[in-house]
Amino acid sequence: MSDPIRRILVTSALPYANGPIHIGHLVEYIQTDIWVRFQKLRGHECYYLCADDAHGTPIMLRAEQDGIAPEQLIERVWREHQADFADFLIEFDNYHSTHSPENRHYAELIYRRLDEAGHISRRIITQAFDPEKQMFLPDRFIKGECPRCGAPDQYGDSCEICGATYAPTDLKNPRSVISGATPITKESLHFFFKLADFEAMLKDWIGSGSIQAQMANKLDEWFTAGLQEWDISRDAPYWGFEIPDAPGKYFYVWLDAPIGYMASFQNYCDRVGLRFDDFWSPDSTAEVHHFIGKDIAYFHILFWPAELAGAGFRKPTAVHCHGFLTVDGQKMSKSRGTFIKARTYLDHLPPEYLRYYFASKLSDGIDDLDLNFEDFTQRVNSDLVGKLVNIASRCAGFITRRFAGRLAERLAEPALYAEFVAAGDSIARAYEGREFSRAMREIMALADRANQYIDERKPWALAKQPDSESEVQAVCGMGLNLFRVLMIYLKPVLPGLAVQVEQFLQIPPLRWNALSAPLLDHDIAEFKPLMQRVDMTRIAAMVEASREQDPAAGGEAPPPGPLAAEPIAPTISLEDFAKVDLRVARIVRAEAVAGADKLLRLELDLGGETRQVFAGIKAAYAAEDLPGRLTVMVANLAPRKMRFGVSEGMVLAAGDAGGIYLLSPDDGAEPGMRVK
Repeated sequence: MSDPIRRILVTSALPYANGPIHIGHLVEYIQTDIWVRFQKLRGHECYYLCADDAHGTPIMLRAEQDGIAPEQLIERVWREHQADFADFLIEFDNYHSTHSPENRHYAELIYRRLDEAGHISRRIITQAFDPEKQMFLPDRFIKGECPRCGAPDQYGDSCEICGATYAPTDLKNPRSVISGATPITKESLHFFFKLADFEAMLKDWIGSGSIQAQMANKLDEWFTAGLQEWDISRDAPYWGFEIPDAPGKYFYVWLDAPIGYMASFQNYCDRVGLRFDDFWSPDSTAEVHHFIGKDIAYFHILFWPAELAGAGFRKPTAVHCHGFLTVDGQKMSKSRGTFIKARTYLDHLPPEYLRYYFASKLSDGIDDLDLNFEDFTQRVNSDLVGKLVNIASRCAGFITRRFAGRLAERLAEPALYAEFVAAGDSIARAYEGREFSRAMREIMALADRANQYIDERKPWALAKQPDSESEVQAVCGMGLNLFRVLMIYLKPVLPGLAVQVEQFLQIPPLRWNALSAPLLDHDIAEFKPLMQRVDMTRIAAMVEASREQDPAAGGEAPPPGPLAAEPIAPTISLEDFAKVDLRVARIVRAEAVAGADKLLRLELDLGGETRQVFAGIKAAYAAEDLPGRLTVMVANLAPRKMRFGVSEGMVLAAGDAGGIYLLSPDDGAEPGMRVK
């Protein structure tokens, strides 16, 4: 029974319009895009909206520095952002800007409604002023020591260490980020949103399960400290919208930035004929989901729902927070080359490698996510190339060469196909709950099962037997049908690959509701390679292209590190090489070796003879993933006695600091064959 059709509006945080997208940003947009694509794949009415956050002092100063108008700067960055997102296969239904008529309309509307309801106060405040630049300083342009925990180098509105929020005048030892001058104080009339008016409503909303438990615990601290009035105004000069009936006063960027979600949707509604109120009125039955970083949770789960409620709009269904990205266990660094822009990544690697890697690491929590290049390489090469694409490449050739591209009229193993389809319920629950890593594990376990089926049925061996043509067609057709099911499950993560597979299988766009109907008596196109293994030299080049000189190190960048290729060993004679007997072997069994950090014990079938080999590949391969796999071994290596047992040969692998990769022969090889 299919789920009822849901109406869902989804947003990601608005990227700021004064700089490029980098891979840290992409965690959020990839996470959101996967969730949206899953909802659409399931047949729900789902819209993904976003926009550039185009206001604030940083943009004003950046434009001034570049000698252009702010409008020119935000237009240029808007186009760059859209290009980066599109090339990462992030598919917005609408991508707008907060510097738009729609955003002005809703900012003024919300402000007027809040003011008329008594939720806006006005009072004279003492404000920091840069005596050299002759301007009031926004809180992000003042740095000093946190008044709560004493952490140094904190911005004037909130502390990144303890999460406290405060007025810029509360900072200890403040300085102007613009000129370096010590700010002086001047009086100014400011406008405030009375957040405490909504304390009871916010507690009820938070208690309803709209945010993660980890964030709810953090909010308890803010409630205990007391909800403070929020300064929503800034003085000229300022790049933004002027507050109605208040000359020289502008909406603080954080007031009109979340309103950009509504503005982008209104712009979309006007273009396609949707009704805005169906999603934003208080009695709406639609869903509104925000995906954000945990660093901006305060604005999204306190101020934003309070603003909406106070202005007569609905509150979000849920706010989903995520953690930060580290690279190789450390904060992204320009000097180490790990602060990687989206465009730099795209210059060196396909986008779906990163989409899959992030999916394999993302959960429903707010823990930080680490991009480890060794793990990245192993997962892409093992999961996507070695498992997933390998299924199609092992089966397609037989169908094309022997059966003119026609799949069999029957399923060879209906029960196995039903098992793959039944797994969709658990995978769907994982996607829905943003437990993408669990979904990827379950999908790859199915890929292992598909490869095991092919290994057991051995179509390459069947093809050599008389009167086995129909069985070869059935086995390979079964393999391709299992591959198709896996691609339905992976389409939210790998949309580009899904399009290639749809063309190869000559089918309409993959849909979740098509799982139960296999492809039978159906023509497919000739198979073309779908993915290539990660080349570590390309990762090294990407890191090097991202590296900036470190002034603290005398202007010299640090050495390239472990990604450089190993030097070629001294030459040997052809006679020496001819003594090495290389044979194809099938891994029959694999298990970890107690007391050894790197070793796996392998039992290898050499075509009637079984050998025991200890291989230092534990860091790269899980023991349960290896049985059934073909590899190459040195068959005439003298046995070596180890404290764990006798090793009767050596398996061949390639490797460097980026990972270890077992060598595997092409399809059709059999255990015992000599490698020539």
